[in-house]
Amino acid sequence: MAATEERARARDAARAQAAARRATDGAAAPDRANAIELRSVTRTYDVSKAGLRDTTLEIRRGEFVFLVGQTGSGKSTLMRLLVRELEPESGQILVGGRDLAALTRKQVALYRRNLGVVFQDFKLLPNRTVYDNVAYVLQVTGSSRREIRAKVPDILRLTGLATKLHHYPDQLSGGEQQRVSIARAFVNHPPLLLADEPTGNLDPETSVGIMQLLYRINRTGTTVLVATHDHAMVDRMRRRVIELDAGRLVRDELAGRYAPSDMSTAEFGALMSEPAPQPRRGGGEDPLAEAGREPGLGAEFDEAFRD
Repeated sequence: MAATEERARARDAARAQAAARRATDGAAAPDRANAIELRSVTRTYDVSKAGLRDTTLEIRRGEFVFLVGQTGSGKSTLMRLLVRELEPESGQILVGGRDLAALTRKQVALYRRNLGVVFQDFKLLPNRTVYDNVAYVLQVTGSSRREIRAKVPDILRLTGLATKLHHYPDQLSGGEQQRVSIARAFVNHPPLLLADEPTGNLDPETSVGIMQLLYRINRTGTTVLVATHDHAMVDRMRRRVIELDAGRLVRDELAGRYAPSDMSTAEFGALMSEPAPQPRRGGGEDPLAEAGREPGLGAEFDEAFRD
């Protein structure tokens, strides 16, 4: 056990030293207005799986972005890299202006507490009620009972689940289970929310409600990245679209559609010259905007990078 701990400490120290070298070897300074920045990131598997290949992109704080592409295009790899389930073979990943490679094991746990993650298969605890599924997130992050009693009913009300708090997952519809998953992801008001195929198992009408909920969360200032195959929803919402193909970024389009649209060069140039859409931050007509979140650039992830 002692030898294992020693190896872990040595590995963490090596990561920190490597990150420090990158910061002083002429690399561009991070733009703190970016929520996510990938710099020539490569992560490969084998010839049958693309992973990511030399991918560079930036996502600004407060954006709502769709990540699209065929199965095996690299979407899940990108999501797993952002959660730090995987590490790149080369390149650099910055979240909130900080290098993920510099994280120690303890810091990874702290970093993940500042992420909201929504999965296609919900990943709810089957033997716990709706209330307890959401409260569990607060319990593991050290919230007091008073905080839990205040936050959980509030987020369940905001996600349309106020009458379901004592139900178990198998007593809910698929859309209601996904709402519980979103409530759990958003209960700590994270600055970044990652949603991997959040409407993949839902009917079209239910999918609309889920995407409306994610959009309302985005309007409070949370950056939202949604990996999806939902053609109709992407075309309907017309947010920024990033497309991957065989691990490479092949399209980055503001107000885009699921598939590339036919437009003239002049029309495309006019579209790309538009500023990135800015989320609404605050506003009494939207109950999520009253959730107590103070948006802004801030230092939401800084705790994970402290010694």
